[in-house]
Amino acid sequence: MNDPIPNDFRKGPPALQDAVEPIAAGSKPHEITDVDDIGDSLTVLAENGDAVSVYPAMSTEVVMARILSVSPDQPHFVLELNEGETIPPGGATFVAWLRSAKIQFTLPGPAWNSLPEQPHLIPLEFPERCQVLNRRATARLETPLGVYFTASFVLNGKPYELQLYDFSQGGVGMRCAPRDSQGLHVGRKLQRVRLELGPDAVIIADLEIRLSRTYRSFLLGEQVQIGCQFLNMSATMQDDLAKLIDKMNSRQKR
Repeated sequence: MNDPIPNDFRKGPPALQDAVEPIAAGSKPHEITDVDDIGDSLTVLAENGDAVSVYPAMSTEVVMARILSVSPDQPHFVLELNEGETIPPGGATFVAWLRSAKIQFTLPGPAWNSLPEQPHLIPLEFPERCQVLNRRATARLETPLGVYFTASFVLNGKPYELQLYDFSQGGVGMRCAPRDSQGLHVGRKLQRVRLELGPDAVIIADLEIRLSRTYRSFLLGEQVQIGCQFLNMSATMQDDLAKLIDKMNSRQKR
């Protein structure tokens, strides 16, 4: 097991009042299935010490836990139960708040085998998929695997080409290596950005940077995440983007 990196700001053991309810039936969460994205999400939970609520299939009681560590190169993580807690045999659903979104996944877990002489630490494999329910005004759509979505623009005479990782009717999310993010600060307006949203869809739009943060990706190493909001979109452009999102949603549900 990899020792967790010390973090003075990591939260302490969660109390029962920190329990997070599962995503309600009838909600419309989106799914993440990419191992990199799942690893990044679990790493954020581990670094913050955020509460993870475990709902065993064979019990009505919630079990409180945290994520102790995430392997940097394997799809494995270590769950840290509160002292004296155990998970009954059988599957379980895990729920937590991830920044402004609720994340939920299920593991089959016929038996929850702990580490030797450490009954509160349980090594686990990544789930195959996670459900994420955003608090955003508009739901986001992750860019599909195997298709390179990009944002290209010129700022102060310098050309940029960044990879898109998601988009919505409200804006786009981009990521790049730190060396490629120079000049991309919160509040910066980007004009005439060429957004390639698949092989046959190109949109030219103005954007404003609303978020910028550095994080360590599970597979890509240190990255900068840049969240942008659309500016001055015409009704026609909004309609075209809505149709594209509906089309991609239909493909992903097949």
